[in-house]
Amino acid sequence: MYRFLLSRQWVILTLVALVLIPVMVELGFWQLHRHEHRVAQNQRVTDALAADPVPAEKLTSPGHEVPKSDLYRRVSAKGTFDTKHEVVVRRRTNADDEVGFHVLTPFVLEDGKVLLVNRGWIPADGPQTSFPKIPAAPKGTLTVTGRLMADETSAASGIKDVRGLPDRQIMLISSGQQADALGKQVLGGYIQLTSPGASDGSPQLIGGPDHSGIGPHMAYAVQWWLFAAGVPVGWVILVRRERRDRAAAAAAPAVEATPTPA
Repeated sequence: MYRFLLSRQWVILTLVALVLIPVMVELGFWQLHRHEHRVAQNQRVTDALAADPVPAEKLTSPGHEVPKSDLYRRVSAKGTFDTKHEVVVRRRTNADDEVGFHVLTPFVLEDGKVLLVNRGWIPADGPQTSFPKIPAAPKGTLTVTGRLMADETSAASGIKDVRGLPDRQIMLISSGQQADALGKQVLGGYIQLTSPGASDGSPQLIGGPDHSGIGPHMAYAVQWWLFAAGVPVGWVILVRRERRDRAAAAAAPAVEATPTPA
Protein backbone atom coordinates (compact mmCIF):
# COMPACT_ATOMS: atom_id res chain seq x y z
CA MET A 1 0.00 0.00 0.00
CA TYR A 2 2.82 2.40 0.86
CA ARG A 3 5.50 0.83 -1.31
CA PHE A 4 5.66 4.08 -3.31
CA LEU A 5 7.57 5.55 -0.36
CA LEU A 6 10.55 3.46 -1.52
CA SER A 7 10.63 5.20 -4.86
CA ARG A 8 13.53 7.57 -5.58
CA GLN A 9 11.27 10.63 -5.57
CA TRP A 10 9.76 9.87 -2.18
CA VAL A 11 13.06 8.87 -0.59
CA ILE A 12 14.54 12.24 -1.59
CA LEU A 13 11.46 14.11 -0.37
CA THR A 14 11.55 12.28 2.98
CA LEU A 15 15.26 12.95 3.46
CA VAL A 16 14.76 16.65 2.71
CA ALA A 17 11.96 16.79 5.28
CA LEU A 18 14.14 15.05 7.88
CA VAL A 19 16.90 17.60 7.29
CA LEU A 20 14.60 20.61 7.37
CA ILE A 21 13.05 19.81 10.74
CA PRO A 22 16.24 20.08 12.90
CA VAL A 23 17.52 23.00 10.83
CA MET A 24 14.34 24.98 11.45
CA VAL A 25 14.32 24.05 15.14
CA GLU A 26 17.92 25.28 15.45
CA LEU A 27 17.08 28.51 13.64
CA GLY A 28 14.26 29.04 16.13
CA PHE A 29 16.64 28.64 19.06
CA TRP A 30 19.10 31.02 17.38
CA GLN A 31 16.42 33.68 17.21
CA LEU A 32 15.45 32.93 20.82
CA HIS A 33 19.02 33.47 21.95
CA ARG A 34 19.12 36.78 20.07
CA HIS A 35 15.93 37.79 21.85
CA GLU A 36 17.38 36.87 25.24
CA HIS A 37 20.60 38.76 24.44
CA ARG A 38 18.62 41.87 23.49
CA VAL A 39 16.53 41.68 26.67
CA ALA A 40 19.68 41.29 28.80
CA GLN A 41 21.37 44.17 26.96
CA ASN A 42 18.37 46.44 27.51
CA GLN A 43 18.32 45.54 31.20
CA ARG A 44 22.04 46.27 31.50
CA VAL A 45 21.57 49.71 29.94
CA THR A 46 18.56 50.40 32.18
CA ASP A 47 20.57 49.47 35.27
CA ALA A 48 23.53 51.58 34.15
CA LEU A 49 21.40 54.65 33.56
CA ALA A 50 19.57 54.22 36.87
CA ALA A 51 22.69 53.75 38.99
CA ASP A 52 24.13 56.61 41.01
CA PRO A 53 27.16 58.34 39.44
CA VAL A 54 30.60 57.09 40.48
CA PRO A 55 33.94 58.88 40.08
CA ALA A 56 35.19 58.40 36.52
CA GLU A 57 38.60 57.16 37.67
CA LYS A 58 36.93 54.19 39.39
CA LEU A 59 35.88 52.82 36.01
CA THR A 60 38.55 54.02 33.62
CA SER A 61 42.19 55.03 33.53
CA PRO A 62 44.78 56.12 30.92
CA GLY A 63 44.97 53.48 28.19
CA HIS A 64 41.93 51.64 29.57
CA GLU A 65 39.48 50.03 27.15
CA VAL A 66 35.93 50.53 28.40
CA PRO A 67 34.19 47.12 28.47
CA LYS A 68 30.58 46.60 27.41
CA SER A 69 29.59 46.04 31.03
CA ASP A 70 30.51 49.66 31.85
CA LEU A 71 28.93 51.34 28.84
CA TYR A 72 26.44 54.09 29.74
CA ARG A 73 27.47 53.98 33.41
CA ARG A 74 26.96 57.38 34.95
CA VAL A 75 30.24 58.87 36.12
CA SER A 76 31.27 62.20 37.58
CA ALA A 77 34.48 64.18 37.69
CA LYS A 78 35.72 67.44 39.19
CA GLY A 79 38.01 69.77 37.28
CA THR A 80 38.11 72.48 34.62
CA PHE A 81 37.40 72.57 30.89
CA ASP A 82 40.41 73.12 28.59
CA THR A 83 38.71 74.93 25.73
CA LYS A 84 42.00 75.81 24.03
CA HIS A 85 42.41 72.18 22.98
CA GLU A 86 38.81 71.23 22.24
CA VAL A 87 38.06 69.66 18.86
CA VAL A 88 34.94 68.91 16.86
CA VAL A 89 33.81 65.54 15.55
CA ARG A 90 32.59 65.76 11.98
CA ARG A 91 29.40 64.42 10.37
CA ARG A 92 27.34 63.93 13.50
CA THR A 93 23.55 64.25 13.52
CA ASN A 94 21.08 65.39 16.14
CA ALA A 95 17.62 64.01 16.95
CA ASP A 96 16.22 65.70 13.83
CA ASP A 97 18.88 64.12 11.58
CA GLU A 98 20.54 67.48 10.94
CA VAL A 99 24.24 67.16 10.16
CA GLY A 100 26.71 69.05 12.30
CA PHE A 101 29.49 68.47 14.82
CA HIS A 102 29.97 67.04 18.28
CA VAL A 103 32.06 69.23 20.58
CA LEU A 104 34.80 67.28 22.36
CA THR A 105 36.41 69.26 25.16
CA PRO A 106 39.25 68.03 27.42
CA PHE A 107 38.31 68.18 31.09
CA VAL A 108 41.39 68.48 33.31
CA LEU A 109 40.94 66.66 36.61
CA GLU A 110 42.39 67.73 39.92
CA ASP A 111 45.22 65.17 39.61
CA GLY A 112 46.20 66.47 36.16
CA LYS A 113 44.71 63.63 34.12
CA VAL A 114 42.26 64.44 31.34
CA LEU A 115 38.73 63.16 30.77
CA LEU A 116 37.29 63.70 27.29
CA VAL A 117 33.82 65.23 27.45
CA ASN A 118 31.43 65.22 24.52
CA ARG A 119 29.51 68.41 25.31
CA GLY A 120 26.89 67.83 22.61
CA TRP A 121 25.87 68.72 19.09
CA ILE A 122 26.19 72.01 17.20
CA PRO A 123 25.04 72.76 13.64
CA ALA A 124 27.45 73.15 10.76
CA ASP A 125 27.09 76.93 10.36
CA GLY A 126 29.65 77.33 7.60
CA PRO A 127 32.02 75.40 5.34
CA GLN A 128 33.24 72.20 6.91
CA THR A 129 36.80 73.12 6.07
CA SER A 130 36.74 75.83 8.74
CA PHE A 131 36.50 75.45 12.51
CA PRO A 132 32.93 76.18 13.62
CA LYS A 133 31.92 78.69 16.25
CA ILE A 134 31.58 76.76 19.51
CA PRO A 135 29.51 77.89 22.49
CA ALA A 136 31.76 78.57 25.46
CA ALA A 137 32.13 75.92 28.13
CA PRO A 138 31.54 76.78 31.79
CA LYS A 139 34.60 78.38 33.40
CA GLY A 140 36.24 77.57 36.68
CA THR A 141 36.25 74.40 38.72
CA LEU A 142 33.07 72.37 38.45
CA THR A 143 31.70 68.83 38.62
CA VAL A 144 30.47 67.20 35.43
CA THR A 145 28.35 64.08 35.08
CA GLY A 146 27.90 61.95 31.97
CA ARG A 147 27.48 58.52 30.43
CA LEU A 148 30.71 56.57 30.02
CA MET A 149 31.40 55.54 26.42
CA ALA A 150 34.09 53.44 24.76
CA ASP A 151 36.60 54.82 22.28
CA GLU A 152 35.18 54.85 18.77
CA THR A 153 36.71 52.63 16.10
CA SER A 154 36.09 52.23 12.38
CA ALA A 155 35.13 48.58 12.88
CA ALA A 156 32.48 49.32 15.51
CA SER A 157 31.06 52.54 14.08
CA GLY A 158 31.43 52.00 10.35
CA ILE A 159 33.02 55.46 10.11
CA LYS A 160 36.33 55.72 8.34
CA ASP A 161 39.01 57.45 10.38
CA VAL A 162 40.05 59.99 7.76
CA ARG A 163 43.44 61.65 8.08
CA GLY A 164 44.47 65.09 6.85
CA LEU A 165 41.32 66.83 8.12
CA PRO A 166 41.18 70.57 8.83
CA ASP A 167 42.79 71.72 12.05
CA ARG A 168 41.03 70.61 15.26
CA GLN A 169 38.58 68.35 13.41
CA ILE A 170 38.36 64.57 13.87
CA MET A 171 36.17 61.73 12.61
CA LEU A 172 36.33 59.36 15.59
CA ILE A 173 36.70 59.94 19.32
CA SER A 174 39.86 58.19 20.47
CA SER A 175 41.42 58.80 23.88
CA GLY A 176 44.73 57.48 22.56
CA GLN A 177 44.85 59.98 19.71
CA GLN A 178 43.91 62.83 22.02
CA ALA A 179 46.56 61.76 24.54
CA ASP A 180 49.18 62.04 21.79
CA ALA A 181 47.83 65.44 20.72
CA LEU A 182 47.67 66.84 24.26
CA GLY A 183 50.82 65.23 25.61
CA LYS A 184 48.91 64.29 28.79
CA GLN A 185 47.43 61.23 30.42
CA VAL A 186 43.90 60.79 29.08
CA LEU A 187 41.39 58.42 30.64
CA GLY A 188 40.22 55.67 28.30
CA GLY A 189 36.94 56.33 26.52
CA TYR A 190 34.95 59.51 27.00
CA ILE A 191 31.68 60.71 28.50
CA GLN A 192 28.51 62.10 26.97
CA LEU A 193 27.72 65.12 29.12
CA THR A 194 24.43 65.09 31.01
CA SER A 195 25.17 67.68 33.71
CA PRO A 196 25.49 70.62 33.86
CA GLY A 197 22.50 70.81 31.56
CA ALA A 198 22.35 72.75 28.32
CA SER A 199 21.68 76.47 28.51
CA ASP A 200 20.81 79.00 25.81
CA GLY A 201 23.35 78.81 23.01
CA SER A 202 25.20 75.78 24.40
CA PRO A 203 25.57 72.51 22.48
CA GLN A 204 22.54 70.23 22.39
CA LEU A 205 23.07 67.43 24.86
CA ILE A 206 23.13 63.96 23.33
CA GLY A 207 20.06 61.89 24.15
CA GLY A 208 20.32 58.60 25.98
CA PRO A 209 20.37 55.27 24.18
CA ASP A 210 17.13 53.74 22.93
CA HIS A 211 16.81 50.54 24.95
CA SER A 212 13.06 50.02 24.92
CA GLY A 213 12.68 47.81 21.87
CA ILE A 214 13.34 44.07 21.85
CA GLY A 215 13.00 43.49 18.12
CA PRO A 216 11.12 40.71 16.28
CA HIS A 217 13.43 37.86 17.31
CA MET A 218 10.88 36.04 19.50
CA ALA A 219 8.30 36.18 16.71
CA TYR A 220 10.88 34.81 14.28
CA ALA A 221 11.69 31.98 16.72
CA VAL A 222 8.03 30.95 16.96
CA GLN A 223 7.75 31.21 13.19
CA TRP A 224 10.66 28.83 12.62
CA TRP A 225 9.25 26.33 15.11
CA LEU A 226 5.86 26.44 13.40
CA PHE A 227 7.60 25.78 10.09
CA ALA A 228 9.39 22.80 11.69
CA ALA A 229 6.07 21.44 12.97
CA GLY A 230 4.48 21.98 9.58
CA VAL A 231 7.03 19.84 7.73
CA PRO A 232 5.85 16.42 9.08
CA VAL A 233 2.23 17.51 8.81
CA GLY A 234 2.78 18.43 5.17
CA TRP A 235 4.63 15.16 4.56
CA VAL A 236 1.71 13.14 5.96
CA ILE A 237 -0.79 15.08 3.84
CA LEU A 238 1.27 14.44 0.70
CA VAL A 239 1.58 10.72 1.53
CA ARG A 240 -2.18 10.32 2.06
CA ARG A 241 -2.93 12.22 -1.15
CA GLU A 242 -0.50 10.04 -3.09
CA ARG A 243 -2.01 6.87 -1.61
CA ARG A 244 -5.54 8.05 -2.47
CA ASP A 245 -4.57 8.94 -6.05
CA ARG A 246 -2.84 5.60 -6.57
CA ALA A 247 -5.84 3.71 -5.18
CA ALA A 248 -8.19 5.62 -7.45
CA ALA A 249 -5.97 4.92 -10.46
CA ALA A 250 -5.86 1.19 -9.63
CA ALA A 251 -9.64 0.98 -9.29
CA ALA A 252 -10.43 2.86 -12.50
CA PRO A 253 -9.94 -0.10 -15.00
CA ALA A 254 -12.18 -2.40 -12.95
CA VAL A 255 -14.98 0.12 -13.05
CA GLU A 256 -14.66 0.49 -16.81
CA ALA A 257 -14.83 -3.34 -17.35
CA THR A 258 -18.12 -3.74 -15.50
CA PRO A 259 -20.87 -4.64 -18.08
CA THR A 260 -23.81 -2.33 -18.45
CA PRO A 261 -27.16 -3.97 -17.41
CA ALA A 262 -29.70 -4.58 -20.22
